[in-house]
This record gives sequence, structure tokens and C-alpha cells, in this order.
Amino acid sequence: MAVSQKINRRDHILQCLAHMLETHPGQRITTAKLAAEVGVSEAALYRHFPSKARMFEGLIDFIEDSLLSRINIIMDEEKDTMRRCQQTLQLLLIFAERNPGISRLLNGDALLGEHERLRSRVSNLFAKIETQLKQILREKTLREGQGFNLDEAILANLLLAFADGRIAQFVRSEFKLKPTHHFDEQWIFIQQQLLQS
Repeated sequence: MAVSQKINRRDHILQCLAHMLETHPGQRITTAKLAAEVGVSEAALYRHFPSKARMFEGLIDFIEDSLLSRINIIMDEEKDTMRRCQQTLQLLLIFAERNPGISRLLNGDALLGEHERLRSRVSNLFAKIETQLKQILREKTLREGQGFNLDEAILANLLLAFADGRIAQFVRSEFKLKPTHHFDEQWIFIQQQLLQS
């Protein structure tokens, strides 16, 4: 029973941290403020997490697990190259939109002044997604015998930069400019450009 309560308390702390990132844009989250939000002492926070960096890592773990597991599902269920790319980008944008506080972690805004390890983890996550996009694009050549006019690595970087930019706009607008706004129309244009022979 104590283990279950410990897990629930850890989750509650992470949910409160994500909520504070959403409701206090531009403000640094201190352990004192987080403890007040959770309704416990700072010492109680440290019983569940040895440092604030570990709390942020808990959220980054959640981001990685959520995004990478769903990208694997897309890869299993969808075989069309363009649909795979579209669904991967859409997943990233919808995830950011549904988790505004966490989107501040994705674009690095909430990590200014925090441990370098945290920025590296987010950077590595984006590198994994970019590698996945590159693989999706390369498989088109293998399956269809016809590739793109531009190297797949360059295209994968462009696609990820598009999503990254939409998330940055979302954070910069204090969550008013939704990342998915006009995505369908924009994707049609992007796809046309990608498929031009």
C-alpha cells in the first residue's frame, strides 16, 4: 500500500509541475513554489525526488515514453511514407497542444538555468524523432524505387524544424496559437513539395 501511495504522490508531483509550467509561463519553478502547489513540504518533495532536475527528468521520461511508443504504433499500422510522416508530425503537435506546460520543456523554455543534462535529453529526443523521419523517408526509396530530389536527412530535418517551430510559436504566444492550427492545409502543401519529381 505504501508503494502505491509513493507512486501516486510521484505522479501527483509531476502533474503539479506540468500544471505550474502551463500556468506560470516565463517564471522559474522553485521547489518551494512546487511544494506549495502539491500541498507538502519541500522535504516531502525530496523524499520522492532527490532533486528538481529529477522531477524534470520524470516529465521528460513521460514525454519520451508517450511519443516514441506512439511513433512505433504509427510505424506498425501505417505503411504509406507520406501518411507516416504526417501522423508523426501531427502526433508531436497534438501532444504539445494537449500538454501546454510540457511543450515548454519540448522547446527548452522551461529548462533555461536548469541542469545541462535536461536540455541534452530533450535534444536527444528530437534527434530520435528526426532519425525516425529520415528512416521513413529512406524506406520510400527501398519500397517504391523512387526517392526524393533532396537527401532524406535534409528533408527529415526540415519536417522536424516545422514541428519544432509550431511548438515554439505555441509557447511564445502563451498557448494561444495552437500548433495544429492549419496543419492539414500546411501538410498538403508540404507533401506536394516533397513529392515533386
